Amino acid sequence: MNQSRLIATGAALLASALLAACGSMGGKPSTAVELVPTAAITPNPTRGTVTFTALDHGVRVAGEVRGLVPGSEHGFHIHEKGDCGDNGNASGGHFNPTGGTHGKFGAPGSHAGELPSLVADAKGVARFSVEDHSISLTPGAANSVIGRALVVHRDPDDFTTQPAGNSGPRIACSVIAKP
Repeated sequence: MNQSRLIATGAALLASALLAACGSMGGKPSTAVELVPTAAITPNPTRGTVTFTALDHGVRVAGEVRGLVPGSEHGFHIHEKGDCGDNGNASGGHFNPTGGTHGKFGAPGSHAGELPSLVADAKGVARFSVEDHSISLTPGAANSVIGRALVVHRDPDDFTTQPAGNSGPRIACSVIAKP
């Protein structure tokens, strides 16, 4: 190997090591998902970007969903299977590792798949940021959302109908990937 190639290889290894060290200095693992529309309704302009960021105890879920009916409210949940096929129906039921009941986000006994409802503004955009202390981004943990689906429903969640809140068809979906 010639000397210039050896120096370039060494520099690349040093840069990789420095980046890895900086990433472990207080940086929290995170992953972003792109919600894509299903064919459950047509036309369907629903799209969004959601970031999951690990916290010391839980996960911050933040993002923006566009293409909603202005002023509308939508059920928003983490579903048990990481499959958005069949208009999102392949994602199964709500993520519920502790066997809780369906209810409002943060209510005692509610299952881990609950997220606050999305409320669209006058332009059909819903922005949100919430700390969820019932989920994690740790692969293999019972409450890990890695490999699960994030789903936007057409209708509001009634917070009482079991097991899923009567939120209607799944209009956008994405699989939550490993950070």
